[in-house]
Amino acid sequence: MARVVVSVTNDLVGDRRVAKVCGSLHDAGHDVLLLGCIKGRTGEIRTPYRVRRMKMLARRGFLFYMEYNVRLFFILLFTRKDVLLCNDTDALVANYAASVVCRRPLVFDAHELFPEVPELVGRRFVKWFWTKIEDFIFPRLRHCYTVCQSIADYYAKRYGTRMGVVRNIPVMTMPQLPAVLPSAVPVGKKMLLYQGAVNVGRGLEWVIPAMRWLDDCVLVICGNGDLLDEMKALAVREGVAERVVFTGRIPAGELDAYTVQADAGLVLLDNLGLSYYYSLPNRIFDFMKFGVPVLATDFPEIRRVVDACKSGLLISTHDPQEVARLIREMLSEWGTPAVKERIRAQAARFDWRNEAKIVLATVDAALQHK
Repeated sequence: MARVVVSVTNDLVGDRRVAKVCGSLHDAGHDVLLLGCIKGRTGEIRTPYRVRRMKMLARRGFLFYMEYNVRLFFILLFTRKDVLLCNDTDALVANYAASVVCRRPLVFDAHELFPEVPELVGRRFVKWFWTKIEDFIFPRLRHCYTVCQSIADYYAKRYGTRMGVVRNIPVMTMPQLPAVLPSAVPVGKKMLLYQGAVNVGRGLEWVIPAMRWLDDCVLVICGNGDLLDEMKALAVREGVAERVVFTGRIPAGELDAYTVQADAGLVLLDNLGLSYYYSLPNRIFDFMKFGVPVLATDFPEIRRVVDACKSGLLISTHDPQEVARLIREMLSEWGTPAVKERIRAQAARFDWRNEAKIVLATVDAALQHK
């Protein structure tokens, strides 16, 4: 049994990828310690493995990342460990430094193409800073994986770094749902579901105005983020506040109770950088598990799955009226029990337990090179 110390810069509450990785390592017999942070009020974490969260003084920006990495380095320095598992570039400095000083192997999980995330678009110095960190560390990484083939190909071309691919997909077993499901939508209304962060580039600025032409639908937004207040104000300005429900962030274990009720799922992204363009959001697979068709942006990795599984419509428009037309078309043509069953059957092709084998093999390979 190896001690695997996993670290990430968020509060752990809604990070299902990290939870799946840690759970798989724990189930395989490893001793897992997960390190995160608290930037404000946050929910309780219950896991079969140990969790520790730092209460941060800084909440965002350069001071947050500096504080996090300095404190994380000293925690890693004095914590018993056999291997470090770092999630994303924003925690990489502390992990790499601790790996070198303590002579312990480092496994890196790239959740996204970090210097290309929308939050860094237009911020030349900040983007340059994170790119220089990757320029220095990535060629030295020996054990790493990422979320899709497009990002793996990008890093292989840029640094010669060979990365495995571990897609962010759920365990494809039907969960036990509560006897009484949350009533987010009035009887007789169609439910459009968005789940995820309410941040820039997630398509909500197109869908909320589209609700003007969808009076028999309710848009349910399960998530929190930087644009939450702005999206609430947009719903009021568009005169559709009664058709848009904001639930706030829903714990991963409770989100299925909303997904199973959805008539259509939304996976819309704006092309705000290569990170979004190459992304393969896990909610595509969450919807597929329950037979929910998706309206999704026509980006390479998304197209690869949606086309192969015939699980929804791909769009490239931002026009709210056209978005509304496509949603109505999908509800009309993709809402039958037969279609839902066909989509559910396709879900069997995707299961986290297959992805977990790559995680475990990567950690085992790192342990062999201690």
